Amino acid sequence: MTRDLRRARNGAILTFVLGGLLCGSMTVRLPALSDKLGLSETSIGVTLLVWGLGALVTMQSMRGVMTRVGSRSVLRVGAPLCAAALVLLAFAPTFPLLLAAAGLFGLAFGAVDVAMNAQGSTVERAHGRPLMNGMHAGWCVGAIAAGVVGTAAIAAGLSVTAHLVLVALAALPVLVAVSRSYLPDPAPEPAARDGARHRMPPVVYLLGAIAFCAFMVEGTIADWNGLYLRDTLGAPEAVAALGYPVFEVGMLLARLAGDRVRARFGARNMIVLSGLATAATFAVVITVPSAPVAVAAMFLVGLAVATVSPVAMSMAGEATRNPGPAIAQTGAMGYAGLLLGPVAIGFLSDLSSLRTALGGAVALGVLIAVAARFLPRTGVGTASAAPARSPEPELTLAG
Repeated sequence: MTRDLRRARNGAILTFVLGGLLCGSMTVRLPALSDKLGLSETSIGVTLLVWGLGALVTMQSMRGVMTRVGSRSVLRVGAPLCAAALVLLAFAPTFPLLLAAAGLFGLAFGAVDVAMNAQGSTVERAHGRPLMNGMHAGWCVGAIAAGVVGTAAIAAGLSVTAHLVLVALAALPVLVAVSRSYLPDPAPEPAARDGARHRMPPVVYLLGAIAFCAFMVEGTIADWNGLYLRDTLGAPEAVAALGYPVFEVGMLLARLAGDRVRARFGARNMIVLSGLATAATFAVVITVPSAPVAVAAMFLVGLAVATVSPVAMSMAGEATRNPGPAIAQTGAMGYAGLLLGPVAIGFLSDLSSLRTALGGAVALGVLIAVAARFLPRTGVGTASAAPARSPEPELTLAG
């Protein structure tokens, strides 16, 4: 491995870490934001809907943007905007302004998520072997850090505003510095360069459907576990804040081993088993009466669902010469699940109970396993490195 490739891989991983830190900090403090502004569960659901719509709008427009400018340019603009939007979210004094800040945060995050996955696929191709699970493990590290810092902030009596502002200010200079490590994307296919609409292979849409279900499960845990533990199971807020980082610890461990497991058993088998395990472990979360046991079960859900979305993104990136547009398509479909899942939970919980509403995640695990049966047995395959977009000196990483 050359020094430039090692630096690019580390830079991509660090981008995932910081993305997990920023988004995780918001989700960990959702109960505090709810208390600060006196919001109902439905209002929290609307806030998450606006955030998700912002992300989805950006993702839907990213196919053309990624073809024209590439993941590196998008990350250099979008990542600092994510940190700035978190500051606006922290200072929002009313529900309408909270919605506006959540929308801006979603717009920035949608661009960053597509771009960092495309950058990860570019680095993966350059290395010639599966690496995407390891990169998504970086997201887990950031989310775990967000949970630990959030728990410490709550215990220390730090306000939600001060906490989120400090996180954003710490992340911003690192995001700017790491942007120098990004690789240029592979050159787009001739049809894309000429402005013609490029039809995606059918497998990209199937992978998008699988990502839709996986992100629904992840979003349900991320956005509702704190309120479920606190309001349904009666856990103190500091204990309720541990549910998300414990879930992310499970995801981290699975993703650290995920690339090796995929190389040995294949992507298709891996996703089938992950879907079945997700259904089984989430059933435990919603049936046990004890908060500590539910937190432990969330760890198992993290182990089960962790590799589904990274493998789906990786396979989508391998399906075409230029990974950006395919990942944008899969990401947009996946984040529709992240959008609809938590919002549906909010409305269903008002009609019945939060415990009953969370039961939908069990069915999602089964759907993941069923859809994965239609994937190619050998996966799409790891593509070799393709020519870079342009050879200008800035694109060559400094030693």
